[in-house]
Amino acid sequence: MADRIPAHSSTMDKPNGDQHERIVAVLREALPYINRLQKKMLVLKLGGSTLERDRDVLEDAIWLQRVGALPVIVHGGGPSITQWLERIGHQSRFVDGRRVTDAVTLQAAQMVLIGEVNTSLVQQIAQLGGKAIGLSGVSGPCIYARQRDPELGAVGEIVRVDPSPITLLLQHGYIPVMAPLSYGEQGECLNVNADESAAAIASALGADKLIYLSNVTGIQAADGTLFSELTASQARDLIAQGVIQGGMIPKTEAALQALGTVNRVHIVDGRVPHVLIRELFTDQGAGTMFTPDEVILQR
Repeated sequence: MADRIPAHSSTMDKPNGDQHERIVAVLREALPYINRLQKKMLVLKLGGSTLERDRDVLEDAIWLQRVGALPVIVHGGGPSITQWLERIGHQSRFVDGRRVTDAVTLQAAQMVLIGEVNTSLVQQIAQLGGKAIGLSGVSGPCIYARQRDPELGAVGEIVRVDPSPITLLLQHGYIPVMAPLSYGEQGECLNVNADESAAAIASALGADKLIYLSNVTGIQAADGTLFSELTASQARDLIAQGVIQGGMIPKTEAALQALGTVNRVHIVDGRVPHVLIRELFTDQGAGTMFTPDEVILQR
């Protein structure tokens, strides 16, 4: 007989018949999804505004790895970069939603993304019992980019991704944690959009899923109703109608671009505890799932 985990001594903590039935129902619902994710790559993009709530996400990533999935984490860090620049009296400037990256801003981005955010995420994963290695697009190099616009300074437009450094870490049981910096045409470091980085990495890996953990529930109608599933065409129509607007437009466009090689792209609220488990292992899900036009796939 298999060893059992010792139960708590108090009978008050033991599940009753109804609780046992609920546990069985939950496991019955989750098991097909667990089986479907065996050896599948999942790219998880953590937004800068949700990093302070990242513990649950990291726990979920470790659990996903333990049940056979291959998670890759891509993180942002925009709010932290802005805070550091404010401390030194350097004003942030944006053009069309992109941060103008001069020499001072690039130095702050490198310090924050690699030295602060990336290191913190790797450290937390270790504290939670997982194994992770931090890297950026310059590592390898992995992400190659060219300067997007001279007006933006050291901001890159991704040209290609070499996924081999990431797959090497996955093969050895590590969770790769990627900072959105890239290797430029002249060997320089360029700042790249984290949403676009996640989409490009997911495409290069041929990931099964790309999941954006944001500070919104997902794509919502004007009356606040959540769209649980959208095809690519439906999402483009919602952009044209103005239903999807503001910061959700570039995130949605990056999601749709990734659909060429990624089976499913999700946007979920990273502020909700263990939202990844709810989105990936329940029939209803927790956010919005994008699928190719041909068919709406199972979660």
